Amino acid sequence: MLRISAILGSILTLAAVGPAAAPPLPAELEGVGITEHLGQKVDLNLTFVNESGKLVRLGEYFHKDRPVILNLVYYNCPMLCTLVLNGQTAALRNIPGSPGKDFEIVTISIDPSETPDLAQAKKQAYIADLGRGGEGWHFLTDHDGNVKRLAEQVGFHYRYDESIRQYAHAAAIMVLTPEGAVSRYLYGIEFKSRDLRLALAEASTGKFSAGLDRLLLFCYHYDPASRSYVPFAANIMKAGGALTILVLGTILGIFWRRERRSTATGAATAA
Repeated sequence: MLRISAILGSILTLAAVGPAAAPPLPAELEGVGITEHLGQKVDLNLTFVNESGKLVRLGEYFHKDRPVILNLVYYNCPMLCTLVLNGQTAALRNIPGSPGKDFEIVTISIDPSETPDLAQAKKQAYIADLGRGGEGWHFLTDHDGNVKRLAEQVGFHYRYDESIRQYAHAAAIMVLTPEGAVSRYLYGIEFKSRDLRLALAEASTGKFSAGLDRLLLFCYHYDPASRSYVPFAANIMKAGGALTILVLGTILGIFWRRERRSTATGAATAA
């Protein structure tokens, strides 16, 4: 257990500070990490087995106007995968919209030995925890080695450690566009609701990015150094200036209409 905790600590450190600044990794984590492939499209023709035991094509979960949250985990993971999924669920509870209506969630096991029954059990647990969107969160298992192909396409590098019979992998979720292009990586085991909401809005080409989400994207931008969305000062100043002009214009319009009514009333009285 002590060895597992040490490996987990190294994974979380890597997720927090990035590979360039991270301390030397233990041998178990060599080749483990994430290489960001922003803008790269995944192969939507890859096939997997869903929680009902049906062979499905990845593209079935990509729809117009709906971004996709992608999780690469394994269901029997003793610690890290559960922490990532729990953190994602907590963030989802605090943002508007529902899986299956405004976005999709696709969770895929990286362990080829895991079964649809196990995926179904995980789905039921997390849907109950989230409290909405049961038809929009999909739990899949591997078919014909396609999970490894998908992982390489999104730059998610993992390895199996025979000595502890567990997979070593990074802690992150990916957000993809409705067309299947990688839009954003969010790292760690706790995710800010604002970051997840903005990542979905950024990846969306339709209704989910309307209204308040578009305004938030105007005022925030993703900062690779902090791996989070931060205020964009120039745009906030522009938004503030535009709001000031709008308010002044509204006030002047009210005074102008009042003056016209007053002038018309005076003219009518004089007549």
